[in-house]
Amino acid sequence: MLQYSNAYIDEEDIEAVKEVLRTGYDASLPKVREFEAAVARYVGTKFAVGLNSGTSALHASMFAVGMGDGDEAITSPITFAATSNAVLYMRGKPVFSDIDPRTYNLDADLVEKEINQKTKAIVPVHYTGQPCEMNKFVKLAKENDLKLVEDAAHALGAKYGDRMAGTFGDAAVLSFHSVKHITTYEGGMVLTDNEEIYEKIKLFRSHGITRERRIMGVVPEEGEDWVSDQVHLGYNYRLSDVQAALGLSQLKKLGKFVDIRRKYAKMYTDAFEKLEFVEPPYQLARTDSSWHLYVLRFDTKKLGMSRVEIFHKLRRMGIGVWVHYPPVYYMSYYQKLGYKKGLCKNAEKLYAEILTLPLYPKMNENEVQMVIDTIKKVVK
Repeated sequence: MLQYSNAYIDEEDIEAVKEVLRTGYDASLPKVREFEAAVARYVGTKFAVGLNSGTSALHASMFAVGMGDGDEAITSPITFAATSNAVLYMRGKPVFSDIDPRTYNLDADLVEKEINQKTKAIVPVHYTGQPCEMNKFVKLAKENDLKLVEDAAHALGAKYGDRMAGTFGDAAVLSFHSVKHITTYEGGMVLTDNEEIYEKIKLFRSHGITRERRIMGVVPEEGEDWVSDQVHLGYNYRLSDVQAALGLSQLKKLGKFVDIRRKYAKMYTDAFEKLEFVEPPYQLARTDSSWHLYVLRFDTKKLGMSRVEIFHKLRRMGIGVWVHYPPVYYMSYYQKLGYKKGLCKNAEKLYAEILTLPLYPKMNENEVQMVIDTIKKVVK
């Protein structure tokens, strides 16, 4: 079966990992520092901090912007649960605002209506790789003295206007999970231009422990170079040199990977915009998606088939479609917290009608055409 995504790993990647393993452990983590610098340079931020997952990067970002008891963060329900979970980790409250029915991204005009005295942050999600309307979110954050954290886990290589996604907020989060644009198999990163946020996240990823004398609360005796001090409650969220070596090798190919995704997405859109009963994703003016996902919308009423029927029919025909995502508040944990269905009508309607199609650099054009031909058979 053709899966919806698959990592592209070549011999160069394997050799890069082998070299770190041959060299042995270095406590200074030179490959992590090199990877951080390379990603920051590519995206265009001053600082980057590598962590062991996109989830830990989100958690660290919430810590660094000061999310705490009773604070609220407004975000999209169409995302992986980690986005809102990170707010809960800091004892804050996620507020789910509805999406723009065209772009499937958080609607800034609706977000504005949710802002109140408890609001601490806005967390726009660049869903599928298409950037949100960041000028609106930057304006909202400035006018209301709010923190802006971009969930750019889908959007490495995407552009809004002449700037990369991940360069607009106080912080931005990347993921290097195995299905993302580049992979360290598990890994994440926080991007920022704010040095205070950068320093906080470096501490947070390593138990809150430091040996930097300028920030230590415990003053060591002269010559006690081994003494460290815990200045915050932190976690073991460190990225390893092995992962960073793979990430550096993958980063060299990122341009090619994104070009292939854009090419295949265009093949899909060119084919599907001519079909009845399906709707290809809309692309906002002045954005250039990096196409982490390609979601196709089905008019199930006109087709006379449920989304469940279409899903299983395509999978029986060898097309490994999936669904990204159920609204987060559909989860039983969130239901127990008091969130109810019906909260975001646009998001819920979208969820009921979309399937994620296979899209990744390991595919070839024949496989893309096979997906197109199979969908044509199903919707006729």
